[in-house]
Amino acid sequence: MSVTLLNVGFDNAVAAERIVAVVAAEPSPIKRLREAATRHQKLIDATNGRRTRTVIVTDSDHVVLSSLQPETVAQRLAELKQG
Repeated sequence: MSVTLLNVGFDNAVAAERIVAVVAAEPSPIKRLREAATRHQKLIDATNGRRTRTVIVTDSDHVVLSSLQPETVAQRLAELKQG
C-alpha cells in the first residue's frame, strides 16, 4: 500500500488520503478548533514559525497548521487526486 503525501510547505507533508478538510485559519470556529486540538495534544504546527494561513483537519482528529494559502493547499490536493 502506497501513501500519497501532500506538501504543506517547508518540506512537511501530510498523507493526502487522511485529509478531511482544508480551511482558512481566521474564522473564530477554526480558532476554537485549534485550541481544542492543542488541549488534546493533536495539533501539528508545520508553519516553520511563519503566520498560519491554513488549517488541515485529518480523519484522526489531528489538526495541521500550514503557512500556505488555503487555495494552494486545495489545488495541490486536487492535483494529487487527479493524477
